[in-house]
Amino acid sequence: MTTPDCSRCRNSAPLDFDITMAFQPIVDVSLQRTHAYEALVRGANGEGAGEVLSRVDDETRYPFDQLCRTTAIRTASDLGLREEADAPLLSINFLPNAVYEPRACIRQTLAIAMETGFPMNRIMFEFTENERMDTDHILNILRTYKSMGFATAIDDFGAGYAGLNLLAAFQPDYIKLDMDLIRDIDANAAKQTIVGGILKIATDLGVTPICEGVETEAECLVLRDMGVTLMQGYHFARPETGALPVGVFSGDRRRSAAV
Repeated sequence: MTTPDCSRCRNSAPLDFDITMAFQPIVDVSLQRTHAYEALVRGANGEGAGEVLSRVDDETRYPFDQLCRTTAIRTASDLGLREEADAPLLSINFLPNAVYEPRACIRQTLAIAMETGFPMNRIMFEFTENERMDTDHILNILRTYKSMGFATAIDDFGAGYAGLNLLAAFQPDYIKLDMDLIRDIDANAAKQTIVGGILKIATDLGVTPICEGVETEAECLVLRDMGVTLMQGYHFARPETGALPVGVFSGDRRRSAAV
């Protein structure tokens, strides 16, 4: 067996900034419950993800990716996610170009999961194709993670480089439809047709769709009528640091308005 070359990991530059995590629920509108929490990186002083990511370069990509994973697990565990009965998944974003060898680069994640008692089968890894990358490398990561019992997801589906070609080669547990496809879908017939086509493909392939960026009741209702059950967005809850926010559903809003 070939020993993975971890020199790039060992020779990475140390980070000169701290991070924390905000959490946003992915809700099941049919069951009116939280299906998963996505961990979203924030700066130590509340800086947004874009500002934090702007400080990451080729020399710090690996330690940053590792810190995001371990911080997400530690923080979610501290907030009690692992203690809930039938608890939601924890969704962690990863940077494919920070993973040099999947089984070697997952060791720290596994160690923190064991240390905190966080069940590994309740961790979901999602990635976004926000830069060109080696498709074979991506497939190796996803297949390895899936073989280890992690759930997998392609984020921002419909906005990346590979898209359908990647989906043809590997079927993750979830695809998260890009928010630009969801915005104002209730008033846009073309978007309804495109999203409907993606939903059919996902169903035929046994992949569960998640629609992100849902901000209005009208968007939610159209998606629900199209058969979508998993959604994420400001309509249900905004990301919060130091808490696991509970999604607010339509019935809750009606009851609140009547009080």
